[in-house]
Amino acid sequence: MKFTTKNLLSNRHIQTSYATLFRKPFLKDWEIEEFTLSDGDFIEIYWQNRPKRSECKKIAILFHGLAGSYKSPYIQGAVQELCNDGFACAVVHFRGCALKENLLARSYHSGDTKDNLEYLEHIHKKYKAAKIYCVGYSLGANMLLKLLGEEKQNSFITAAVGVSAPLQLEIAAKTIDSGGAKIYQKRLLDELKISLLKKFKKFDFEKLIHLKEENVKNMKSIREFDELYTAPIHGFSSADDYYAKNSAKQFLKYIETPTLIIQAKDDPFMTPEVLPKKEEISKFITLEVSEKGGHVGFIEGNLFKPKYWLEKRIVEYFRLFA
Repeated sequence: MKFTTKNLLSNRHIQTSYATLFRKPFLKDWEIEEFTLSDGDFIEIYWQNRPKRSECKKIAILFHGLAGSYKSPYIQGAVQELCNDGFACAVVHFRGCALKENLLARSYHSGDTKDNLEYLEHIHKKYKAAKIYCVGYSLGANMLLKLLGEEKQNSFITAAVGVSAPLQLEIAAKTIDSGGAKIYQKRLLDELKISLLKKFKKFDFEKLIHLKEENVKNMKSIREFDELYTAPIHGFSSADDYYAKNSAKQFLKYIETPTLIIQAKDDPFMTPEVLPKKEEISKFITLEVSEKGGHVGFIEGNLFKPKYWLEKRIVEYFRLFA
């Protein structure tokens, strides 16, 4: 099931932005679960077709991208397609990305596997007879691939898919701060800054990490955000230290879970340099690289009758391990 596209949809920016502009949230009646983490904070999980404990059902756990949520078009489309195929679906929100602000001064980052492993272990224990599948997008894909590499043979996940993962975070941070990609950076950075400025009402960041409100308001790039907030609040010495330790590329050779990685060479959030070589991935990984597709795009058809190839490819892959 190879991805192909043509005409205006061949443009990487249209691929990246089309669903955001024209595909509005359509799923209703979400069941919300609040899961308490070991440090006292919590994350919110949004369910569709949530199973009873005794049910032996396929469960798909989805991890959104930076500043994403259950409302993100790629999440909505995938959940619908997975539910139609008999899955129960749980959208795991990183700290503070759903309705409620998280309780601690820290937030989430691209390699934050601990929170998500806690929740996955909880699901594994609660639904002992169920097969668990995982999908990660962008930041969520980097996190998921890192988690699978860290767990190696200990993973209880049946199969996984990573989409548009920024496998080398330093390259991604540099790329999104150049050329036309700055449009995406501004939108994401604005959301991150709004969320962080709210936290100043509860936490003394100047005392914690020498960060002032005016520093946040003056931030001009994702890298600056990571240098001044993400890195220090999560215990890294700098943005470079954070990027080096949390880029998923170095973990791919350790993965022992059947995993599909979907990337596009024209992704405006990164360059083809992030793509791993054959010797950098394990035998459990299927790497599919398209010439086109943008960032979490992969839309076929045309502008008036789009066909969302990505969500169908995810279901097709998972069927191999049903």
